[in-house]
Formats: sequence, C-alpha cells, structure tokens
Amino acid sequence: MIISLNLLLANTGFAQIQTLPVYQPTTFNGDWLITPVTQKAAIYQANGGKDLVMSNGLITRRFRISPNLATVDFQNLTTGEQFVRSIRPEAMLVLDEKTYRVGGLYGQKEQAYLREEWIDSFTAGPNDFQFKSFTVSPLKPVINWQSRTWTSTRNQPTGQELTLLFGANQPELQGVEVAVHYALYDGIPTLCKWITIQNKSLKKVHIDQVISENLAMPEEESAVVGKPEQMKKPQRIYIENNYAFNNSMRYDLSDQATHWKTDSLYTSQVNYNYETPCVLEVYPTVGVGIDLEPQQTYTSIRTHELLLDSYDRERNGLARRRFYRAVAPWTTQNPIFMHLISTDPEAVKRAVDQCVETGYEMIILSFGSGLNMEDTSAANIRKFKELADYAHGKGILLGGYSLFSSRRIDDDTDVIDPKTGLPDKGAFFGHAPCLASRWGINYLNSLKRFILETGFDLLEHDGPYPGDVCASTKHPGHKGLDDSQWVQMEMQKGFYRFLNEKGVYINAPDWYFMDGTNKIALGYREVNFSLSREQQKILNRQNIFDGTWEKTPAMGWGFVPLTKYQGGGPEAVLEPLSEHLADYEQLMMQYYGAGVQACYRGPRLYDTEQTKQTVKRVIDWYKKYRQLLNADLVHLRRPDGRDWDGIMHVDPSLKEKGLVMLFNPLKTKITRTIKLPLYYTGLDKVAVIRQDGGKGKVYSLNRKYDVEVRVEIEPENYKWLLIE
Repeated sequence: MIISLNLLLANTGFAQIQTLPVYQPTTFNGDWLITPVTQKAAIYQANGGKDLVMSNGLITRRFRISPNLATVDFQNLTTGEQFVRSIRPEAMLVLDEKTYRVGGLYGQKEQAYLREEWIDSFTAGPNDFQFKSFTVSPLKPVINWQSRTWTSTRNQPTGQELTLLFGANQPELQGVEVAVHYALYDGIPTLCKWITIQNKSLKKVHIDQVISENLAMPEEESAVVGKPEQMKKPQRIYIENNYAFNNSMRYDLSDQATHWKTDSLYTSQVNYNYETPCVLEVYPTVGVGIDLEPQQTYTSIRTHELLLDSYDRERNGLARRRFYRAVAPWTTQNPIFMHLISTDPEAVKRAVDQCVETGYEMIILSFGSGLNMEDTSAANIRKFKELADYAHGKGILLGGYSLFSSRRIDDDTDVIDPKTGLPDKGAFFGHAPCLASRWGINYLNSLKRFILETGFDLLEHDGPYPGDVCASTKHPGHKGLDDSQWVQMEMQKGFYRFLNEKGVYINAPDWYFMDGTNKIALGYREVNFSLSREQQKILNRQNIFDGTWEKTPAMGWGFVPLTKYQGGGPEAVLEPLSEHLADYEQLMMQYYGAGVQACYRGPRLYDTEQTKQTVKRVIDWYKKYRQLLNADLVHLRRPDGRDWDGIMHVDPSLKEKGLVMLFNPLKTKITRTIKLPLYYTGLDKVAVIRQDGGKGKVYSLNRKYDVEVRVEIEPENYKWLLIE
C-alpha cells in the first residue's frame, strides 16, 4: 500500500512538472548592486522532468522530486559557489514528542561532496512525509503595507512562490498536511523559506518543534582541532529570519533561531572530533509548544537566505541593505520628526505650527510628555483626536510613545520565572508583564483602539516583547511554559503587522523589521547624551558610522537632547537654541547628511527667527537631496577626533550619483586630499564633483574607480560634495 501510494504521488508530481518550461542555465553578467537585473524569478523543470528548478539569474535552487523531494543543488550563479554538499530533509517536525522528516533522500555515503550521478540511486524513507504535488504562483505580499510618510520606494517585492506539498502514511498523521514554501525574489540573490502545517484531522496535534531549514553546506574552514564555537561559520550566505530579539540593535546578535550544527555523518571531514560547524538549521531555540487544533494552520519562522559574492565588509553590507529595501520596503519610510515633551494642547499646536514653518513632517509625543495610550476613556481619546485632527489639517503627522517592558504590573500579570515559580524574577529587563496575560491582551487591544480612534500616525514602542518565557498556567493567552515564548512572539509580531497595514509608522527598539516595524535605534549609550555637546558631536558620528554597516539610513534613529536628558548640565543641551546655534546646525547636518532621523527632544524646534531660518535651511537642503541622502552608504573614515571623518551616499540610478559628507573635529582648519571610491556610483570614466554645491570640477577615475579630491574644512565644521 505504501509503495503504490508513493508511486501515485510521484506520478502526480511528474505530470505537473511536464507543464513547466525547461531550465536553460543563464547568469547575469553585470553587478546586481549597480545594474538592474532584467531576468525574472521563475520555476522550471530539468533532467527530463526529474528536477524542479528555481532561478532568477543570480541564484538557483534545484530539487529532485522522486522517490521523495530533496534539495540537491543551491548555487550562487555569479560565483559558481555551491551550498549543498550533502542531502538533508526539507524540514523536520517534532509532533506529539515524535520526530518526522519532511522529504529528503537516503544513500549518500560520502558527505563531503555530492556527485550528480549518485542521485538516481538514492531512496526515500517510508516513514518520512512524502512529496505529493506543487503549486507555482506570483509572490504575494507578506504584509499589505500602507504608508502615510515619505518613502524612497513604494514597491512591494516581486518574484515567484513555489509551494511543495507533503503527506504522511502513518495512521497517526492522517489529515496532517505539510507545505514547504519558497519565495524567490526578482533582482536580488535571495530566497525565503517557511513551513505551514495544516491539521485536517479530527484531533489536535501538539507541535513541539519545527526545523524549517536544514542545509548541509561546505565548511568555511578546516581545523584538525577546534570547537564549533571557535570555528568560522559559512560566510558567503547571510541568514535572516523573523524570530529575533534582545535589543542589541543588530540582527546577528538578536537572531534566536539560526543554528550552525556539527555533522557526525560527515566522517571524512578534517576535524578529528567531527565538530566542524557545517549544518544550518533554523528553529526557535525554546521550541514551539503549541496545540494545533483541527482545521487550524501553523506557520513557521520565515527564513531569508542571501547569497554573497565577497568577503568585503562594505560590499556585503550593501547587499544586506539592498535586501531590506527589496524585501521589506517599509524600511525605506523616513519621515522628518521631532520629539515633543508635552501634551498640553497649546504646546502641541505650537509645535505643529513650527513643523509647518520649518518643513518637519511628524511629531512624536515623547516619553515624559504625559501621553497614556492605555487610557481609552472617551475624554482621553477625544483630547488626542482633536490634536491629531489639528496636525492633519496642517499636513503634519502625529503619534506617540508607549512603554511595555521594564515595568511591573502585579503578581498575576508579570512573567513567572520557571526556576523559582515567582513573578518579577526572570524577565530580560528585570521587570516585564506577560503579553499573553489578561493585562497584556488588554494592553494590545487598548493601543489598537486608541490609535485607530484618534487617527494617530505613529507608535514608538519601548521595550517590545524580548523573548521572556512565562511558567504561568493561568494566563489566558498561553497554556504554560512550553508555548509561552512562541505565543507572545506571535502576538507581538501580529500587532506590528496590524499597525503596518493601517499605515501606522513604528519605532521599536528590537528587530521586528520582517514583521512590519520601520525603525530601530542606531545603537548608542543613553547617558552619553548628558555629556558635553563637543563630545556628543563626535560620539554621534561614530554611532552613525557604526550603525549603518548593516542598516540603511532610514532604519536607524539617533538622539539630540534639546533639553536635559539623563543628567548633564548646560554644556550638554541645546536650549536656549539661539545661544548654541552652531552646535544645533552641526548636529542636524550630521544626522540629515547621513540620511538618519534623530529624536530632537524638547519643547520646540526654534526660539528666534535666526534659529528658525537655520532649521529651515537644513531641512530644505535635506529635502533637495532626500532621495540620494536615503540611498546606500559607503564608509570613508571612522570618526576618531584626530582627523577628518566621512561617509558617502551612492545611487547609480539618479542624476546625482553620490553625496559626500566630510567633518573636521579639530580646532584648526585642515586641507586634505581624500580618496573617494566611486565604483558603486556606477561611474566608470569621469565624475563631476561640486564642493558645497559650487562649480563642478571634472575628475578622471583610475582603474580602481577612485578619484582624489583636495578639500579645505573649517575648524569643527563640515563640507559636502555632490558627485554627478
């Protein structure tokens, strides 16, 4: 019976595959970071219908479909690099404490490499989930994103989605259907993979764990002796999933689901104890732990795989930033905002009027302003709806701040420490409510109601759920410890997707970009804003330089304390603004010149006409070059307080191909000859460069696409260069 069913399923897949075009290998010959890729993502057949192929001219992933489906080839077509050395299942499930493989083939004896002629002899496992059929469809948006703010690109990603359907033969798995989804994007060397499990049976299924990606890859380095944590992991594949948290402001430190494992089957490896990290598995470390009721569907972590063609930090950073622009275009929203420290209606209206006069676009009612979005009383909603209506009438957006973590509610609400069984003991931030408690559920509902009924345009969410587990068995949103993290994460991400689809802009100090958030902090130490303005200027530029290797300018926010913050005296703040106008302008130019929005926190944007004109002049300059200032960023020299520092924006698709920001931290004027690497501007022969918008000078590029420009920068000042 099992054999005949497998043959039937294989025949179904084989009949389907005959309808696909035959794969003809083609490779994009340009540089995808400079020249648009015209070839679109598509699904093909190969090897006389034995194989399914996904390709977009930059990468390809190929599957053998019989006697069971498995990935047999995963290549970067630009470099020819192969990422499969050994066949593994498409996924692994732990259901009701029993482990099952989804797809995969058996029979590979040598695990260091895979030869094409071996594959025909491989067999299927009778107890594994078996490939049934597939569907091909245009890529559908993960989030039905709406934007009310300035956005550098409003295009949702395009491409093709391949869905592979699997079923099992065991009696206990009848009605449990597994789909392995692949999304291949147009124009970037990236795919996304995730798993769905549909329970069509009449009984619930307990999902203990889901390993949604399992790739046995060539090792990055060989060492006879060396532990997995000491050895390099594969460097030319970048993995990003939507299960990341811990407030580090960096994805690689926030990732909670990417695991590099050893491979005991790989007995020909150099490492004496078989401890080379060369198997990629993606799963939530704590586990899933939920019950899947009849007719319910579970959706796994979504994992993006970006294939890199270099070991160069800047190029790989550019690739990651281009990935965000394509896959999560809401990260290109970048409104000009201030942080207002009052909710007094007259103060808010004055700030709105100042925004109109200077060119600002949004006001965030800051922490300490008196805003409480948890208060959904008619009076509170009426007050803030009137203020939002006033702002909207002037073309200004309005939103505000809400604190979730770092606060204690009560013993019935706070996360319960699994070690002690006590509240207020085991939270990441010291104190935290459980989002799946009754209070947490009401908290999310209150914020939704407040935002929708007032017409607020932004939520600045402080302390989003950081992965706390909760051992309570009394909270209505989760059953116990095992499902507490997964459930709370799903609630948090669902909340952000809801807001994103309503057009609400989201600042959140944790890595929820793949589920709809717009901005995170650059990364800074808050108490540094109590230091002197002279220190802050250099420290801020260091934060900008360091915080834009992996993030686009629009993805990070900085901070400018107009009034006292985290301590400090008069030397730390800008108020009265007219008395510190040079520092105010310099701080604005540092941030706007990097394309980074800062939280200008205080009661006003200007205090005199001269201050007003200074702010307006900077904003007008920023808006004139806004598209370019939000473009990809090349790092020239990190600020060290000893000599010049600088960055350069590049966009080969624009008339102006680059904009350079240079700073002199010294108390004396400097004259320097600075090498500008122009490769990513797309220019290859000559460049016209204007200093401070003045007359253009023609420069010839050398064979490395560099030019040398002589500049003079006044003491503690800046200079900008426009490249055409």
